[in-house]
Amino acid sequence: MLTSVELCAGAGGQALGLERAGFEHTALVDIDKHCCATLRHNRPNWNVLEEDVRDFKEVAESYKGVDLLAGGLPCPPFSVAGKQLGEKDERNLFDDALQIVDATRPRAVMIENVRGFLDAVFLDYREKLKKQLSKLGYETDWRLLNASDFGVPQLRPRVVIIALRKEFTGQFAWPDPLPHNPQTVGETLIDLMKERGWKGAEAWKEQASEIAPTIVGGSKKHGGPDLGPTRARRAWAALGVEGRTIAYEAPDPFHEGMPRLTVPMVARIQGFPDEWHFTGAKTNAYRQVGNAFPPPVAAAVARQLRAAIAKPNLHAVTA
Repeated sequence: MLTSVELCAGAGGQALGLERAGFEHTALVDIDKHCCATLRHNRPNWNVLEEDVRDFKEVAESYKGVDLLAGGLPCPPFSVAGKQLGEKDERNLFDDALQIVDATRPRAVMIENVRGFLDAVFLDYREKLKKQLSKLGYETDWRLLNASDFGVPQLRPRVVIIALRKEFTGQFAWPDPLPHNPQTVGETLIDLMKERGWKGAEAWKEQASEIAPTIVGGSKKHGGPDLGPTRARRAWAALGVEGRTIAYEAPDPFHEGMPRLTVPMVARIQGFPDEWHFTGAKTNAYRQVGNAFPPPVAAAVARQLRAAIAKPNLHAVTA
């Protein structure tokens, strides 16, 4: 069994993917108490550390030799929805993550972030990151992946950054997209929409005939549980979904108009299994779901990493 440490673990999207790929978590770090409660509720045996990554780096050396260091580092520094301050943003944790890489020296690194990371404005920062990792003995690559290519009924483009120790050079291959399209929103959610006997469910399913737009989790500072800004809500309305709020339960038998999604519905669109429970009130639970990395995407990349680091490339070592 290969081992992993995950930074900014959130509510477990990436952690579930790593687990499915055969990694055993030795530590999951997150500062948010609601996310930590969700992780502990679903996996009581996991070592969940409720603390700041900046504090964890002071003890990171005790995890030296871990096989994989993973994480979903804060997105706002690179998001087009923000000011794109990058390394100047106080929430940027890439430098801290690099220090943890140096302390733990894993075989591989896997970091997820928003597509804005690839914007031209961050070219110099990306090259700087690659050089820093090279000095630590790692070859780095990144790619924009769409969740819908891996069975998730949602667009959700995300950048995945991988770095492997140089003895594994040339052994990693990005996962291939699945050969078929994911289910539509209607196909994905019809049973949940019918839970309370809603008579309009089948007609709604026919309208919800595309995959979902990107789920927006919202920040702690702005907004409540909704499906995003005006443009996103228009996209949801085209699918027959009311996006201004999240519902506590499925529509009743005589519901009129567009239904709202519940937290379990949004979680399913994110690729979580139905048995994964999000603790806390509706707003906190929805925020956990909305900010997550879809487990199927994390699993697809992690399986490729697992295969890549199973044994060193002897030619690379002696070259």
